[in-house]
Amino acid sequence: MIEVESFKGDTVAVMGLARSGLAAAEALLAGGAQVLAWDDSPGRRDTAQKRGLPLADLAETDFARVKALVLSPGIPHTFPKPNPVAAAAKRAGTPIVGDIELLALSCPEARYVGVTGTNGKSTTTALIGHIVGAAGRKVQVGGNLGTPALTLARLGRDGTYVLELSSYQLELIDRAGFDVAVWLNLTPDHLDRHGGMAGYVSAKRRIFRTRRGNQVAVIGVDDETSRAVADAVSRENSWNVTRISVISRVTGGVFVEDGSLFDDLGRSAEKVMDLKDVPLLPGRHNWQNAAAAYAATRALGLARADIVAGIASFPGLKHRQEPVATVSGVRFVNDSKATNADATSKALACYESVYWIAGGVPKEGGITELAPFFPRIRRAFLIGQAAPDFAATLGGAVPHEIDVTLDKAVAAAFAAAKAERGIVLLSPACASFDQFTDFEARGEAFRALVASLPGAP
Repeated sequence: MIEVESFKGDTVAVMGLARSGLAAAEALLAGGAQVLAWDDSPGRRDTAQKRGLPLADLAETDFARVKALVLSPGIPHTFPKPNPVAAAAKRAGTPIVGDIELLALSCPEARYVGVTGTNGKSTTTALIGHIVGAAGRKVQVGGNLGTPALTLARLGRDGTYVLELSSYQLELIDRAGFDVAVWLNLTPDHLDRHGGMAGYVSAKRRIFRTRRGNQVAVIGVDDETSRAVADAVSRENSWNVTRISVISRVTGGVFVEDGSLFDDLGRSAEKVMDLKDVPLLPGRHNWQNAAAAYAATRALGLARADIVAGIASFPGLKHRQEPVATVSGVRFVNDSKATNADATSKALACYESVYWIAGGVPKEGGITELAPFFPRIRRAFLIGQAAPDFAATLGGAVPHEIDVTLDKAVAAAFAAAKAERGIVLLSPACASFDQFTDFEARGEAFRALVASLPGAP
């Protein structure tokens, strides 16, 4: 745990006591702050109290005496409707920050790599961290990836934090800055939380907000919005912009052509490696992740040979096209982290003869954009709140059934896939909150269900 001493002697409120909120409250308390902690969930309050955190109902708190409100990223403070505690803090003029801001205040000498985008953030973050660590440098990896920032080890000027950053987290940074800021892509997501696409883009662009000097922006330019952002950042913010692409060559950047990674950061484009030889980074979307990781680690000063070795030895990411097991000839793939249709499209593009498990809490737009991949799907097994709407979209194009829960879907998919020895793919295109606490819990449940099948290794 990193002790946050920048608020020593001050009163700081912490709203939201899931993993990052608990870590923030404990780090502030250890650093000498007077902490007022709260969560609307009685269970989380009970957990916090057992861990020695002082509780206070923030709905009844006078924010005029509070130095800062540390807000869980999951709690809205603008759209669709501000949480009453956040609204009270704003009325009092109390700054609202997140745990990423506290990390930056506490470890100012370290280097920071921030990774954002609609899809691919987790894989890219983990890949960058793996490359840096494999090269023998001190590194800590966390953020939206699942490890709260303040539970990481303290690093000095010889260390690097690699942080996955959601739009929710970026909304809560003020002075935090990044030596290397990675923007992968952008497609519509979380629009209700940001008041529309413009608000979503604005939140993401905060990764480029603070200037530190000699900063590098690595920006994917394979979608129209991201191309515009790359042009704007290069004009407005004096960043050194490295463009990356997997659909075309980019002069002065990093690109992938027919599965080969090219470095055009010097005088001419040079082939670096064949990404088709990296089995745990399948598909064009993972090639984009690899291109971004290559550009980011080059910006950190790593040698090309070390970067190539790191990419080749990447062990993959849990819950992101994670091979689980092969049972009676049926391969099971856990892509629980695919919480929207665009992410699921990346997985469907990688496989044929798919027995697809999908559903949960639907995102705006549903799965209509997945129609080009319907011929790959032999049968769909639909769960959760989204099941009726998904069934209507699939119509007669894809055989499907509504299995309600994941356990029923796994059993039915296994039975159906045996004859063809196909692939059972959990790639929900939905959030998990109707049946699971998060995508990780959903993925772990899938793995456990596969392990319990007859004949499982």
